[in-house]
Amino acid sequence: MAKKYSLHNGNSGAKGRLLVTAMLLAVTLVMVSACSSAPDPSRAKPKKSTPSPSATTLVYDPVPAQAKALVEKMSLEDKVAQMFMVTPEAFLQRNQWVVAAGEPAQQAFNRRPVGGVIYNSANLQSPEQVKTMLSEMQEYSQERVGLPVFIAVDEEGGTVARVSGNSALGIKPYPNMSEVGAGKDPKRALEIGTEMGKYLADLGFNIDFAPDADVLTNPENDLLKERAFGSKARTVTKMAAAFSKGLQTSPVLATYKHFPGHGSTSTDSHKGVTVSQQDVKQLERVDLVPFKDAVAKDIKLVMVSHVSFPKVVGDNTPASLSKKLVTGWARGKLKYQGILITDSMRMGAISSNYQPAEAAVMAVEAGIDIVLDPQDFEAAYQAVLTAVNSGQISEDRINQSATRIVATKLRLTSANAAK
Repeated sequence: MAKKYSLHNGNSGAKGRLLVTAMLLAVTLVMVSACSSAPDPSRAKPKKSTPSPSATTLVYDPVPAQAKALVEKMSLEDKVAQMFMVTPEAFLQRNQWVVAAGEPAQQAFNRRPVGGVIYNSANLQSPEQVKTMLSEMQEYSQERVGLPVFIAVDEEGGTVARVSGNSALGIKPYPNMSEVGAGKDPKRALEIGTEMGKYLADLGFNIDFAPDADVLTNPENDLLKERAFGSKARTVTKMAAAFSKGLQTSPVLATYKHFPGHGSTSTDSHKGVTVSQQDVKQLERVDLVPFKDAVAKDIKLVMVSHVSFPKVVGDNTPASLSKKLVTGWARGKLKYQGILITDSMRMGAISSNYQPAEAAVMAVEAGIDIVLDPQDFEAAYQAVLTAVNSGQISEDRINQSATRIVATKLRLTSANAAK
């Protein structure tokens, strides 16, 4: 009888296995062939990369080079003069309030072409008088150094308002910033800043020593409790930024004050030594927050206080004279590249403890760009000049400040031209 075969028969099973093996071999050969024909990533030609931004692909900013070139042409005497902002009484050497420019002011300016002039309420008698006085000062500066002069005023609103608080100028008064901050509406701060910028620019001012960016952590701080926007760093940061944005819609520069923070103090630096017990962590977590935002928003001026921070510096050196705080913190930690200006050097924290010449030299050594309102301008100016000529302060250090000042003035010129 013939044998029956099935798939389980030995001979037929061997044949099946041979067939499967052959099929697997064919598939493998096809796969190898396909892989060998695919491009080798290691041998593939690299794609052309997008070139990195360069001087030719980025928008060129000519101002830094222009400022450097102008400073290189200036005499040492003129560069040092640019690092001072004084009252008109100081450079005219008068004991009575100055209410006009004229030939005496021009002669004084030609002799000492200061970087800026600050005006008080008593200097301002009427809109027409102010406009004439300030425009003439600008003419003198353009003729003497080819640059505008900084024309500054303290105009915060409320209790510190040299313009709107002066009834002779016919401008409506504004509330204290503590009231504005309590409303928690940045739009209100923006509105006030915008209105202030318009009337300040119309009168001829190009710098406002505002906003107050202090965080009021001490509710007993009589100096600032009505001037600060509030006790929370976030609130102060938002309000100060909104106020500054409004102010600078006109060609008027905002000035954040009082670095690194005056809100924790209990005494008035106008009267004498003022000490803050804030340590490094407290400063970074609270007081410096608005100033960090000022750096991010490219605010051109920051005013440095005369407050002492022994837990940070190690002694009672005022912040304005401390290299650790001015150069180490403002320039180093915060990476601030704008102008650092002192608070008024007539204030008791400075004038009661330092001679005008000594304080001016210490401020410049600390890294300050503009010394504001020294008690004896001529002595302070000569002291800085002597320090440079003796090698105590390098001329390169002077050039750094002069270049920042000149660059800011060039930008102000462009802003005015665009009005």
